[in-house]
Amino acid sequence: MARQDGRAARLGFGLFEREAALDAAEEALDLLTGLAQEVPPSPPAPVPAPRDSRVVPLHSARSAPDAPRPAEPPAAQGGVLVYAAPAGLGKTTLLAEIRRRAVSRGCTVLSARGGDQEQRVAFHVARQLLQPQLAHASDAELRERLGSWYDIIGPALGLRAATAGSPPDPQGLRDGLDWVLTHLAVRRAPLVVVLDDAHWADPESLGWLASFAPRADDLPMLLVVAYRPDELPEEGAEFTGRRSGQRPHGLAPLTADAVAQLVRDRVGAHADDEFCRDFWTVTSGNPFETVELAAKVRDRGLDPTADGAHELRDLAAALKGSGLVNRIERLGTATMRLAWACAVLGTEISPSLAGALAGLGDEAVADCAERLREARVLADTGTADGPL
Repeated sequence: MARQDGRAARLGFGLFEREAALDAAEEALDLLTGLAQEVPPSPPAPVPAPRDSRVVPLHSARSAPDAPRPAEPPAAQGGVLVYAAPAGLGKTTLLAEIRRRAVSRGCTVLSARGGDQEQRVAFHVARQLLQPQLAHASDAELRERLGSWYDIIGPALGLRAATAGSPPDPQGLRDGLDWVLTHLAVRRAPLVVVLDDAHWADPESLGWLASFAPRADDLPMLLVVAYRPDELPEEGAEFTGRRSGQRPHGLAPLTADAVAQLVRDRVGAHADDEFCRDFWTVTSGNPFETVELAAKVRDRGLDPTADGAHELRDLAAALKGSGLVNRIERLGTATMRLAWACAVLGTEISPSLAGALAGLGDEAVADCAERLREARVLADTGTADGPL
């Protein structure tokens, strides 16, 4: 995808050749917000012929009997949108763009991300999704909002301490979570629920969302899920399409032309064809590896010509394994502490909260955050004081 091409330029580097995936999201958001089709203007009702004012038939006070009724606006329709692709093909960037578009349309967005280290924490993903919607409420407000589900849902979502006694019935707990999500879908419509890295979601949350997914069609709610197909556990089988028949959308590696354009945008317009071709071969069109390798080439000052192409394979090998950790460690202890704090907190991170967790002051957080942006560990949001 050429950056200079109108629409492609607006998508940015991270969304190279993702038009089909974004079109599917746009269509789903159109259905959710009731904008799937333009409502044609209603034709004017025919004007009745003049009548004797002394005799007024009943229907003359209304529109003519055969006049067409005004067209009804299309009803909102929910559903499930799933993306399945191996690591590094841009699922996270794609979901971030879908979240942005959903917010711009006035949707309420709940988002969560599975984590390799949190898989054993029951309902970790459910808490990421639902806790922010309820955490601000007082205990009395929670009792009022959750009703009879208070004693079951409160502890599961970390909103109150668990009471002594036997653990809640798993099905009862799922029923309670169903009620909370349905309630939010109705009260905060249109609702978009986004789950990234579903393959790393805890089994309890993944099983709950998979069982809830068929209900999304009947609610003003869009459930968006992304996962690595070779790592999805059985609890997420609903998202593979084996049961519903709706196959997930895949993400293909970048083409040679897209990689060449990206290299020339990042490294320099003088990058020759042979260098770009070798670049594509080394990265196999993987977007993450392409962007990272382009940054390494630029940082090293490597000449992007056939003479420098032989060094690409060694540079690419350093991107794998513990390369990222080693790169962060070289940025200094304080920067490494902030990176770990950000990893714990997830996305849309408050700088002050990250600083408190890392034991750093405001100035140190700003300095370390800038280093992490330069190292492409934190996203460059364009604002120095916004969320990390």
